[in-house]
Amino acid sequence: MSIRAVVVDDHPVFRIGMVALLGSLPGVEVTGQAASAAEARALLGPGGPAADVVLMDLDLQDGSGVDVTRDVTRDRPGVAVLVVSMHEDDDAVVAAIRAGARGFLVKSASPDQVERAVRAVAAGEMILSPAVADRAMAYVLGGRTSVRLPFPQLTDREREVLDHLAAGHDTAGIARRLSLSEKTVRNTVGTVLAKLGARDRAAAVVLARAEGLGSGANPGDLRLT
Repeated sequence: MSIRAVVVDDHPVFRIGMVALLGSLPGVEVTGQAASAAEARALLGPGGPAADVVLMDLDLQDGSGVDVTRDVTRDRPGVAVLVVSMHEDDDAVVAAIRAGARGFLVKSASPDQVERAVRAVAAGEMILSPAVADRAMAYVLGGRTSVRLPFPQLTDREREVLDHLAAGHDTAGIARRLSLSEKTVRNTVGTVLAKLGARDRAAAVVLARAEGLGSGANPGDLRLT
């Protein structure tokens, strides 16, 4: 099966690299590229080149890749949009899928992952990056009806530290369990407090437990040093 691909990304180095990668794959032909939302709409409008898959960045300087995705899937329903973004937060994933995207990859994806994703969406399948898929599966198994992480403003590491903090572990205990230095743990806790707007560790623990973190904690064992 021959796959005709278009790349939309305003970062020239990434776009050129992606075009080169796709062009090296058997049976894949790059038929166009765009560096902005305006260029993408013009390229994918009437009279534009044939395309089976569009690799779409979400953060375009002159507009949102989500909006362009919605336009493309409306005007050219036979085209599959594969989002390739720096962001993998739940809001970005949900917005892209609602706009009609058939897949979502992070820009750190390996060449093999990109190839599999391109071939999958071209064949009509839905595909998500491993990290996104893992979170989605966790919510399905947990009986959640929507994709949501507690404290989405935190990184995975910050959320992990907060979880241990809410479970009653002190700085040394968290450092030991996560194979981090105590200084790194203290710095991470400081960042967590700032992001949550918590005045101290005790306040952060209250917020964390309200969101279901540290559920195995014994309140009597809680140490905040």
